[in-house]
Amino acid sequence: MKASTFILLLFKGALVIGQAPIVRENKLAFAVLDPLGPFRNGSQLFEPTPNVNLTPPYFQVYDERFDEILGPNPSVRVIVQNDSFAFAHDGPVWVNETNEIFVTGGRTLGRPVSVINLNDLQTSPTGLINFTILPLGPDVQINNGGTLFRGDLLLVTTGSGPLPPSLIRVNPKPPFNDTIILNNFYGRQFNSLNDAKVHPQSRAIFFTDETYAPPVSLSVALKLTLACTPFSYGFENGFRPAPLIPNQVYRFDADSGEVRVVADGFSQPNGIAFSPDGNTAYIADSGETQGVNGGIQPTLPATIYAFDVVPDTQAFANRRVFAFIDSDVPDGLTLDTNGNLYVGCGDGTEVFDSKGTLLGKIFLGVSSSNMIFAGPNRLVIMADTKVFLAEIAAEGVDLNL
Repeated sequence: MKASTFILLLFKGALVIGQAPIVRENKLAFAVLDPLGPFRNGSQLFEPTPNVNLTPPYFQVYDERFDEILGPNPSVRVIVQNDSFAFAHDGPVWVNETNEIFVTGGRTLGRPVSVINLNDLQTSPTGLINFTILPLGPDVQINNGGTLFRGDLLLVTTGSGPLPPSLIRVNPKPPFNDTIILNNFYGRQFNSLNDAKVHPQSRAIFFTDETYAPPVSLSVALKLTLACTPFSYGFENGFRPAPLIPNQVYRFDADSGEVRVVADGFSQPNGIAFSPDGNTAYIADSGETQGVNGGIQPTLPATIYAFDVVPDTQAFANRRVFAFIDSDVPDGLTLDTNGNLYVGCGDGTEVFDSKGTLLGKIFLGVSSSNMIFAGPNRLVIMADTKVFLAEIAAEGVDLNL
C-alpha cells in the first residue's frame, strides 16, 4: 500500500552494521486515499511512504514521542539466523545471570526450546551467533509461551493429543529438570495454553487459554495425522480433543494451588502483559487467525484489550479496546518502564503509548510473534527463522519475579 505523503528519512550518525533508517509518517497524508484504491486487507503490510526503496528492517515514526523510545542512535539487525526451520517463534525468556534467551520454535515438529547466549555477540566476527536446542524431558510436550518464575523458566505448553496443557517450571541450567505445577482446572483439561506473565505485586501467575494455538502447515498436519503422532496445535487445527471449557484468562497461586478465571468473552486470548504498577492488564485476542482448518476470518478480533486489575481479587474489570492491529494479529506483549506497550504482529513490533496511540513500528517486513527486553536498551525480537536485536533507548519492565 502506497499513499501520497510527506516523509523525512533521518539517518542519525554514520551508518554502521545494523543501523536502520528512520521514516517519519504523516497520518494526515493517508487519511484519504484514492476512492478507486487499491485498498489493502489485513494480511498486507502497510508502508505509506512513497517512492522509498527501503529494505527492512527500519523504524517507522507515527508520533514524535517514538523518538524518545528510540534514542539518538537506534539500530536493528539480525543476530541469529537459520533458514532450515522456525527455531525462534515465541516464548522468549531472558535470564540476567547468564545473559541467555530461551526461545520456543514454531511451525515445526516438536516445537523445541532453544537457548541463545548474548555474550557470544562480543566475540562473533560476523555479528551472527548460534542457538542450542535444549534436551528437555517429556513433560515439555509442545511449548508456546514462557516467562520467569522465581528464578526458573515457566513454560506454557499447548497440550499434545490427549495429554493436557500444562504450566511447567524448568531449571534454566543443566540438567534442565522440570516440574509440572498445573495441568487442569478442577479436573477439566484446558484447551491449549498460550502465554503467561507473573503479576508484579502479588507474584501470582496469569495465563491465557485458547483453542487454535500457533498454526502448522497442512503438509505437516497430514504427516502427523498419518503417523498417529500425539502432536497438538489445538482443536481448531485438529490435534486436540474438542474443548471442554471456554477460552479464558486464569490466575494461579503456586503456593496455595488456587486457580480461577479472571476474564472471559474472548475469541482466542493470546499474549498477556501488565503495566509496570500492575494495575492494568493487557490481553491480545488473535481470533482473526483461526488456524489451518478455520483459515483467516478478518471480521474476528485482531485486538488488544485493556483491563483494570481489581485490587482485592485481581479479577479483570472495565474491559475496553486498547488497540486494533492493522497488520495480521497481535501476539506477544511486553512493556517498557514508561508503560509503552510493544506488540508482536504481522509487520514486526508495533509500539503504543499507555492510552493506545500508535507511536511507531520496528518494521521488519515479516511477522514477529514475540519480543523481550534483554537488559537496558536491548529489545530482542523473534521472527521464526531469525532473531533481531534492536538497540534503543527504552528499558523493559522487570520480569524476574
